[in-house]
Amino acid sequence: MHATMQQATLSLNHFLDRAGRLFPRTEIVSRLPDKTYRRHTYAEYHRRTRALASALLAAGLRKGDRVATLCWNHHAHLECYLGIPAAGGVMHTLNLRLSPDEIGWIAGHAADRFLIIDDILLPLYQQFAHLHRFERVIVFPFSGAPVATRAGDPHAGDPAIDDYEQLLARAPADVSFPPHHEDDPVAMCYTSGTTGRPKGVVYSHRSTVLHSLVAALPDNGALSNTDVVFPVTPMFHANAWGVPYMALMVGAKLVFPGPHLHADDLLDQMQVDPPTLSLGVPTIWLTMIQNHEANPGRWKLPAGMRSLVGGSAVPEALIRAYAAHGILIKQAWGMTETSPMAAMSYRKAELAGADEDELFRRQAMQGVPVPLVDLRIVDDDGRECAWNNREVGELQVRGPYITGSYHEVARDPEKFTDDGWLRTGDVAAIDEYGYVRLSDRTKDLIKSGGEWISSVDLENAIMAHPAVAEAAVIAVSHPKWAERPLACVVLKPGQTLTPEALREFLSPRFARWQLPDAVAFIDAIPRTSTGKFWKAKLRERYADWQWPEAGGAAV
Repeated sequence: MHATMQQATLSLNHFLDRAGRLFPRTEIVSRLPDKTYRRHTYAEYHRRTRALASALLAAGLRKGDRVATLCWNHHAHLECYLGIPAAGGVMHTLNLRLSPDEIGWIAGHAADRFLIIDDILLPLYQQFAHLHRFERVIVFPFSGAPVATRAGDPHAGDPAIDDYEQLLARAPADVSFPPHHEDDPVAMCYTSGTTGRPKGVVYSHRSTVLHSLVAALPDNGALSNTDVVFPVTPMFHANAWGVPYMALMVGAKLVFPGPHLHADDLLDQMQVDPPTLSLGVPTIWLTMIQNHEANPGRWKLPAGMRSLVGGSAVPEALIRAYAAHGILIKQAWGMTETSPMAAMSYRKAELAGADEDELFRRQAMQGVPVPLVDLRIVDDDGRECAWNNREVGELQVRGPYITGSYHEVARDPEKFTDDGWLRTGDVAAIDEYGYVRLSDRTKDLIKSGGEWISSVDLENAIMAHPAVAEAAVIAVSHPKWAERPLACVVLKPGQTLTPEALREFLSPRFARWQLPDAVAFIDAIPRTSTGKFWKAKLRERYADWQWPEAGGAAV
């Protein structure tokens, strides 16, 4: 017997045509460099995106060619999301927060052929242009200033410079999208490279469509046509967690912040187009709630908003702070390698009778595996651990939108198991309800006197102190215990705190030997290009740390 279903190709082209045909009046809002707003409809988006595909084909784009983007979050970058794959190309989002040398290396490793770039980022491009030659550089006039176009000199290795808007205006009116298979590549992102050179992850039509369907489900993003979506997560970071694809799929309004990511700017924009769904890393929401509370009456937080927060562990105190304003923080877990949504924290029906403290505690976990994704934890002996919230091991993952290799990299046994699971490098436990609780990254665990201490647990507890703005805990060498925790703490303006008072605050939740022996009060915690705490920089700063004779010292 055979199934009778049609063999329709899973394709992002379907999302593009669906958006234009079914939701032509839905808005896309972009904040420009001068902080004014530009508004488009999905009908305009559909026309412009098809024009981009047509222009790229006319420029000689071949199937599988990489088209890099170096852009902020705005409507033209969204056009790249579907226009480049519609032409048969592969969108490669470059991370503008990396060093010029690293951007140039990544562009070369990916063999990017074309570059689409915001005009305000041309000075950054000039710093790495000598490291990789693009054939064409297409400049989006984000600032509104005219673009100086010119023909490239092939003998000198100069690329042709095009104006994005002029390119779209003169694009052939009719375009037939090249035929494709659902496993053809559509986009690629590089990992953050915190443990070596960044690695390229390549997504397909099939993987992206499946991720969009799963991520939009009610227990996950719960995305619908009635939503107003505010992606603060950069569109160059794991494709803004796939939310642009999801929004186009369901016809949701999109509101982009452009380059204005300061907490005050984000709060200002929320007053103009109040979002129902926002997304970003914890540090964004931490500074927003601090600024909101420091300026009573200046801004109104959108009551009922859902906020997808990920990239690093979300402190329970932050979840509670937003809940007091009627805002639901939903913690998501994933990686560039997982497209990225692999787990989502939500309240399962089995917990209907749980008290409020228990529910908040679970909201601070990394959540339940989403459909189509399998998770397991494996100990140092290779044994799969039970889901009992006690046994701890490395978190491993597999599924139809999980990468099985890296671009132009030989299969790495340190990243992939013999039976095909991705090794995440995260240390976790899973409880009987399926909730994942990350203890740490393997490189961030603290081993003191043969016992493990979770830096994540300590950080979350420290950030619950009312005087603390943010905190990171690192391992520092110790002559007796091998390693001991050092807490690096940033205080809120006007607040004071002693190490002794902090230890007393933590003591009900931790054994005495788990408490940090010293506290470093610092002005700011260094961050990676994706907004995560950069603990490697802190470890460098305190590499020569000398332990004081008495515990509880401050520096």
